Parts: sequence; structure tokens; C-alpha cells
Amino acid sequence: MATDKVNISKIAPVLMAFFVMSFVDLVGIGVDRVSKDMSLSATVAQLIPSAAFLWFFILSVPVGVMQSRLGKKNMLNIGMGVTALGLLVPFTFYSFPMVLTGFALLGIGNTIVQVSANPLMVDVVPGNRASSFLSFSQFVKAIGSMIGAPLAGFFAARFGDWKILFLVFGIVSILSVLWLGTSKIDETRIEGYKATFASSFKLLGNGYVLLLVLSIFLVVGVDVGFNSNSGQFLIKRFGIDQTAAESGRSVYFLGRMLGTFAGAIMLTKISSRKFFMWSSALGILCLTAIVLIKSPVLAWGLVFLIGMAVANIWPLVFSLAVEKYSNQSNEISGLVMMAISGGAVIPLLVGWVSDMTSIAIGMTILIACMIYLWAVSMYCLKK
Repeated sequence: MATDKVNISKIAPVLMAFFVMSFVDLVGIGVDRVSKDMSLSATVAQLIPSAAFLWFFILSVPVGVMQSRLGKKNMLNIGMGVTALGLLVPFTFYSFPMVLTGFALLGIGNTIVQVSANPLMVDVVPGNRASSFLSFSQFVKAIGSMIGAPLAGFFAARFGDWKILFLVFGIVSILSVLWLGTSKIDETRIEGYKATFASSFKLLGNGYVLLLVLSIFLVVGVDVGFNSNSGQFLIKRFGIDQTAAESGRSVYFLGRMLGTFAGAIMLTKISSRKFFMWSSALGILCLTAIVLIKSPVLAWGLVFLIGMAVANIWPLVFSLAVEKYSNQSNEISGLVMMAISGGAVIPLLVGWVSDMTSIAIGMTILIACMIYLWAVSMYCLKK
């Protein structure tokens, strides 16, 4: 249950789960490295993020129902355990089918972790500190996302095997399971009405909810699509070498991390609807510019700004949906988690278009997604 004081011994292992949550962002490294090792086409390579993010659509609501029976802590440990297995499979058996199997397990584990970690964090911190700790948890997650590419480069250069990254993160996941498992946490048990598939999908008949759920689908698609394609884009568009191009992913996540902090400050002065509009507009401008320019120096700055633009859209859209339909927050949450499956669809579409034309044209899919988000922000502003 929610506490009235900060207890680091309970908070720290839950924060560690957010670090484990970041491991799903290894899809970007996987696309770059596996493509090179196995000479994959752009379309086939994008099956890697699809294998991971498809599970958000399939499992989000069932995990929520199971969580009400087993408890958040137990479900979180199950999720981190499955994450560890997903990381160790491609390290041990390195073939494309096993890579897809590993990333599918990583996606399943990440779905469970995402559903369980946030509500468990609320249980272990004082009620008046929940927002600040949830923001800090995103900072912890961003650290894990940022260090993936440099670590892969380090292990490749030092030991000749970038896949050691899977082993290291797998061990971290196992240690996190043990840490949380030995921590005594009194969690809140929710009684009464529970969200179901039927009640969740019924809400899609509401036009406003449908617009916002599709917004989540597309913003996650932009996030994962840029993450998984940025390396190949920088290599092919600007002639940047692979290790440096992979570092562009860390620049992107740095922009996301700092964007979250900037957003937290700016949202005390600006309405969420206006901030949604300006974030979407910035995303359109920066994505369009990076497709058109030819300067590698400007490209690095735009990668950072794209991260900042995307950083706050997910929580902004979620808050707008729950704000209007607070009495149906369980259903909204289920739909939002399922909409994360946009990370399985949009990158695959970008890869297919890139194979048919060029990677620069493929990236225009992300611009189209941002234009939709801007249009929805304008609608929300008028409403």
C-alpha cells in the first residue's frame, strides 16, 4: 500500500525494474548489428522490433487481469525473468530465428514489466511524491536506453563480440529479480470492477478515445521507428561509419531524457494541450529537415531535437485520455498499453518503403505520423 515516507530499501529495487524496462530499446542495436552480420534487407531486419512490440497488443489486458490475482511484485519479477531469458537466447544461439525468438521473449517480458512497474512504484513512495518518482523512473529508464549502443561498440572493439551486451543485461535482469524478490513490499490490492477486452474495445466506439489511442500507436511507432532505423539512415544518408551512427541512437535518447525534464518544468506554465501541439510541430520540422539536409553535423543536432520532440507526447496523450474519462481509467490504460504495438507496425512499414525506394523516403512515414499527431493536438486544443 502507499506509504507516508521515503523508504529507499523498497524504492531502489523497483527503480531497478525501470532500468530493466529499457532493455527493449536494444531493438535498434539488434537491427544494425544483426543486419550487418546476416546481410538482411531493411524489411526483414524490421521484423526484430515487430517481434518485440507485437506482444503489447496481445498481452496487455491479460497481464493486468493476472496481476490482480498474483500481485504487482510477483508479476514484475516474472516480467524481468522473461526479459533475462529473452536476452540470453540470442547470446547463446545466434541465428536469425533465435534472434527473433529472443526479441519476442524480450517483448513479452517488457509488456509485463511496463504493466506492473508503474503501479508498484506508486505503492512504495509517499502519495504526494508519486509524480516526481515516476518522472525519475523515466530518467533511470533513459540511462539504460542510452548506454546500449556505446556498450555494444565497446564489447565489439574490446572482445570482438557485441553480443556480450545481451549476456551483461541478462545477468542484470536476473540480479534485479533476486533483489526485488527479497524486498518486503506491501502493495495495494484493487478490489471491484476490472477492465476486460470487451469493456476496453467498447471504448473505441468513442471518437475522442479512438483518436488518442491511435495517437499512442503512432507516437510509439515514431519512437521505435526512429530508434531502429536511425543507424542505417545515418550510414546510408551521410556516410557515417557504423559505430558512430549507432552513437546517434544515444544522442536521440539523451534528447528524450532531457526533454522529459524540460517538459516537467514547462508544463507548470503551459497547458498540456498547447505543449502537445508544440511538441508535434517540432517533431514535424526536425524529421523533415533531417530527411532533406546533407550536413552530418546538422544531422546530429536534429537527432537530439527529435528525441526532445517525442519525449513528452506519450504521457501527454495518456493524461488527456484519463483526464476526460477518469472513471474508466482501467480500460484506457489497457487500450494505451495495447497501442504500444505501434512499435511493431510502423518500423516494419518504414523498412518496407526503404527497400522499395530509399531509406530517406522510408523515413517520411515518420513525418506522416507526426502530422497526424499535430492534427490531433489541434483538435484537443479546440475541444
